[in-house]
Amino acid sequence: MTNDTSLDGDRQRLVYQGFLVPFILVTSLFFLWGFAHGCLDVLNKHFQELLSMSKAKSAFVQFVFYGGYFFMALPAGLLMEKVGYKKGIIFGLLLFAGGAFLMFPATIIQTFGSFLFCLFIIACGLTCLETAANPYTTVLGPPQFGERRINFSQSFNGLGWVVGPLVGGMLIFSDNGGEAANKFSSIALPYMLIGTLVLIVAILFWRVTFPPVREETQYNENNPEKSGGSLKDLLKYPHFVLAVVAQFLYVAAQTGINSFFINYVTEEIPSVSNQQAALILGIGGFGLFWLGRFTGSTLFMRIVAPNRLLAFYAIVNVLTMSVVVAGLGWISVVALFSTYFFESVMFPTIFALGIKELGPLTKKASSLLVMSIVGGALIPVLMGRIADISTMALGFIIPLVCFVFIVYYGLRGYKVRTAVR
Repeated sequence: MTNDTSLDGDRQRLVYQGFLVPFILVTSLFFLWGFAHGCLDVLNKHFQELLSMSKAKSAFVQFVFYGGYFFMALPAGLLMEKVGYKKGIIFGLLLFAGGAFLMFPATIIQTFGSFLFCLFIIACGLTCLETAANPYTTVLGPPQFGERRINFSQSFNGLGWVVGPLVGGMLIFSDNGGEAANKFSSIALPYMLIGTLVLIVAILFWRVTFPPVREETQYNENNPEKSGGSLKDLLKYPHFVLAVVAQFLYVAAQTGINSFFINYVTEEIPSVSNQQAALILGIGGFGLFWLGRFTGSTLFMRIVAPNRLLAFYAIVNVLTMSVVVAGLGWISVVALFSTYFFESVMFPTIFALGIKELGPLTKKASSLLVMSIVGGALIPVLMGRIADISTMALGFIIPLVCFVFIVYYGLRGYKVRTAVR
């Protein structure tokens, strides 16, 4: 008897339908934007020291970056509907590469605003990629395995998060004689590398033929009423609306944790340097993040329903954040990077559950779920403000509250219900 729940069986379907090569290329995108996000968290601490700014002001790195997601999300969704996944992805890759290469002139200008502009352009490019890649992985095969496919692809995003702070920490925090000009120029190095790689991937996308994918074909057999609809129609589906809230809070929690990880570690353990903290973030934190996504897609989701795994992991993170807020030295530091394992499956699982059974509304839903990433723009500023007037440890009470809502979504909010009339 064939085991339809195996990844091997799903892989055979991908090959048969001509989806394997596009799936591999789309999965590579997850690594690229993971790398970009990983470098971002190193920049946050670097700007505090280089430009002598407060934690709250340095958090504008995240504010501008995730603000770009909010600004570009709906246009990206409209772009995907107009030109399709492939052209939308190529456009996003070109924006991504352009913003990365602009980092070089920014190091000559040497103002905070010039770097923020580059990050904004990169974010607009990443928005196009995420708006296309996340839903695309869920429709490249049987819909009942959509959560597992997106988690498998997102495991490469986790790998990018590992490599980003390691490469960024090595190049940005390297010993360069202490001259400000050299410290500014070091910021451009990881972005020149990623910009070149992104251009290569864009060429590959241009050369490869992508099979057409129609969400309507896969879902409308059981839901003929969903053969059409507008953005307003999405509000009729509670599981999607709650997914937007859950995604907003998840990205808020994740970004806040990433942004002040180095601050927290160096304040709790003063003997740890910035570069050592970046190493802990890359190997300890994002290493567990990658491991969590990989095991979630290949192992745990084969035996546990995705929503239940989501709820259980969120409960664990409520507990780990409680230890972090308590400020118990190395115990809290261990709890902090342990959080990465348990938050690993949250974004892709919430995304897949949120767009479930939406048919032709999928692209619109995807753009709104990507727009909810704006939570990463707002919460770090609040956490930084709390840290400036109190302690860094107390600032982590914000992610704790976010994870509480995700527990609710995994237990009840995910359920697909009849549209509200």
